[in-house]
Amino acid sequence: MTASEETRGPPAGEEGGGGKKPFLLRLPEPLMAELKTWAGEELRSLNGHIEFLLRDAVKSRRRAKDQTGEQAGRP
Repeated sequence: MTASEETRGPPAGEEGGGGKKPFLLRLPEPLMAELKTWAGEELRSLNGHIEFLLRDAVKSRRRAKDQTGEQAGRP
């Protein structure tokens, strides 16, 4: 394996390290442009930024569920 192959990662369609799986996502052009701009401002790749946003949304959802569970008298 060459040095460039080591840094490039697995070929398209193969699962990479950390359990990441390729996934096709179709977005409207204006949304894609906005996400690219936002990713650049945050010094992230577009893919990395979308992953960050999804992780943040999942964390927020879990927190909201936990809070409503506590309010309803559930531990």
